[in-house]
Amino acid sequence: MRDLTYLSAAELSSVGTPTLWAVTIVGVLVLLVLDFLVTRRPHEVSMREALGWSAFYIALPLAFGAWIWSRFGSQQGVEYLTGYLVEKSLSVDNLFVFMLLLAAFAVPAVLAQRVLLYGIAGALVLRAVFIALGAAALQTLDFAFLLFGLILIATAVKLLRDAVSGHEQEVDINKMRSVKLLRKVMPVVDEYHGTKLTIRQAGRRALTPFALVVVAVLATDIVFAVDSVPAVYGITEDPYLVFATNAFALLGLRALYFVLHAALSRLVHLSYGLAIILAFIGVKLGLHWAHGIWAGVPEIPTLASLGVIIGVLVVVTLTSLRATRDAPPGDKEVVAERH
Repeated sequence: MRDLTYLSAAELSSVGTPTLWAVTIVGVLVLLVLDFLVTRRPHEVSMREALGWSAFYIALPLAFGAWIWSRFGSQQGVEYLTGYLVEKSLSVDNLFVFMLLLAAFAVPAVLAQRVLLYGIAGALVLRAVFIALGAAALQTLDFAFLLFGLILIATAVKLLRDAVSGHEQEVDINKMRSVKLLRKVMPVVDEYHGTKLTIRQAGRRALTPFALVVVAVLATDIVFAVDSVPAVYGITEDPYLVFATNAFALLGLRALYFVLHAALSRLVHLSYGLAIILAFIGVKLGLHWAHGIWAGVPEIPTLASLGVIIGVLVVVTLTSLRATRDAPPGDKEVVAERH
């Protein structure tokens, strides 16, 4: 975060010119359409295919970060890379929830990537809305940074409490409000019919299980956006960089899911690490808010934040792998321990 006092609406700056915004949005839409074209024929994703797309969606944001660094300077470059790392870390935890949802709805393997793609498209729209609301809050509310910080700390406490109690990220589709509401509005058939959301049965329109799981994934996107957007605003107050980091982190989730599917169950300490990261960024935002009132209050530099985030992720990854070293990847006991 730049070492500045509070930015008023007139002073809120961004590297995003109208042209850059337009090019970026068009680029995101093109990549999203490309993903829909790739998944238009349902098929099981091979590891080779998943690795290829994952490599592309990691190389692309890193190359974009290098361009941001060279074009706008090291400060913006570090902010972008740090924000991207935070969003990518949170997205890995999101993938675990998606894995639980796909299992709970017994989604056929050939339909999994299309479900994920609907979730990614919905998440992009929701993040754009939350980013716009966040920018408006930063421009008009003096306590916006403090509010964002409190949201992140509250989320961190919930993550930690759920992880300690052993009930983190449980999925019961019969208790999901979105699913119960849909079942009240329309009948639901038991069988999947490819990627069809509805079919005609006995002369009336009925929902398929595919529609239920898509809505369930979209509903979880709302929860993810609540902590994701404030987290990256804790790194940079530039709405363009916030959007870019969110978009790049989300676009690669479809392929990353199939690469990490087995390994996800072994990241048993990930929630502890994310709780630490969110709490750290929450404190960082609180200090930034206090610095705007009392100049003597210190702020946490973005480069130091990057070091803390990388350090926490490395530690929880190593401890997770050590804790599950005797269990084969994807072992059901490991999955049970994870949630």
